[in-house]
Amino acid sequence: MGIPVLYTIRSAQVRWVPNLVAVVSIAGTVAVFVSMLALASGFRATLVASGSAQNALVRRAGSTAEVESVLTIEEVRTIQDAPGIARDDQGPQVSPEALVIVARPLRQTGTDANVQLRGVSPRVWAVRPNVRIVAGRAFTPGLPEVIVGKHAARAYQGTELGSTLRFGGTAWKVVGIFDAGGTAFDSEIWCDAVLLNQAFQRPAQIFQSVTVRLVSPDAFSSFKDALTADPRLRVQVDREIDYYRKNSQAVTRMIEILGTLVAFIMGIGAVFAGLNTMYSALSARVREVAVLRALGFGALSVLGAFLLEALLIAAIGGLAGLFLVLPLNGWTTSTINWQTFSHLSFAFRVTPRLAFEGFFFALGIGFLGGLPPAWRAARWPVARALREL
Repeated sequence: MGIPVLYTIRSAQVRWVPNLVAVVSIAGTVAVFVSMLALASGFRATLVASGSAQNALVRRAGSTAEVESVLTIEEVRTIQDAPGIARDDQGPQVSPEALVIVARPLRQTGTDANVQLRGVSPRVWAVRPNVRIVAGRAFTPGLPEVIVGKHAARAYQGTELGSTLRFGGTAWKVVGIFDAGGTAFDSEIWCDAVLLNQAFQRPAQIFQSVTVRLVSPDAFSSFKDALTADPRLRVQVDREIDYYRKNSQAVTRMIEILGTLVAFIMGIGAVFAGLNTMYSALSARVREVAVLRALGFGALSVLGAFLLEALLIAAIGGLAGLFLVLPLNGWTTSTINWQTFSHLSFAFRVTPRLAFEGFFFALGIGFLGGLPPAWRAARWPVARALREL
């Protein structure tokens, strides 16, 4: 005769007080699970969005990150002559860049955190056309001026427009705030590359990386082949988007593993909450099981009824957990980027895929918590159940 669906729904409504314990437990588990994955998703999205498929990043062979690389001005000039580079009236769209990590006090805590100073060339605006000034103006090459990413401006003390920063023995005036579209560049401070090297008493013609704008994404292979085949160069070439994707893997993997582990531990508790709820319901519903069996419902129908009730409770808990975590979407937080050891701001990212994963995670908890009681109810001898009437 199938599963008594209406009876199952009505039963869940009548016993809402004991069911509430399982709902709250599952909701908390799903909220933690999805929020941790949203954290990892936001970190990955911020770094990956920093790269462009039309840009190539060149650094010293063997270096795992920009800060570990060293390129000379002669190598930069050789790179500028490679095929596939986009050019305009001002020449090749190439930006040699220098990187330095310095400590700045955070606004909220006053404790020092690492911020990445990126020395760029005047061609950086052609290489990264999506970066735009939202307050003030761009720095003037040759002058001790800086522009600050929008996230860095909110995170660090003394980064307001018109203020003065001191690092490397030089006073730098903040002349602009820039928006890099929610990428990792929003957590950086930019200035003239040559002056940055001078301030930190480094050779003026030494850079960490060279970012190149290609004529099209398809030009990457010919550009890379030309550089790797040149005996004057010992470099490795990556698409910029691939470089930042690799940089995101270590932290995102750690967050995902930690989040899954915490959710697994909480999930065990939620399973036991479901077991306790369904076993309590079973002990109080022996007569109802007898009536169902007397009406002609078979063991599989009873099994399905109890299992459906457990899944219904889990679904409500899963939706409640998603409702709790949705306000986190877009909320900005920060952590250390292990590749650069600098502070990186990024936003939680609750995607439809994560929502579905969280919901099905809740259903899995409900299935595991509801199956043993449902199996017991289905195997209950009809004669014994009828004696309870």
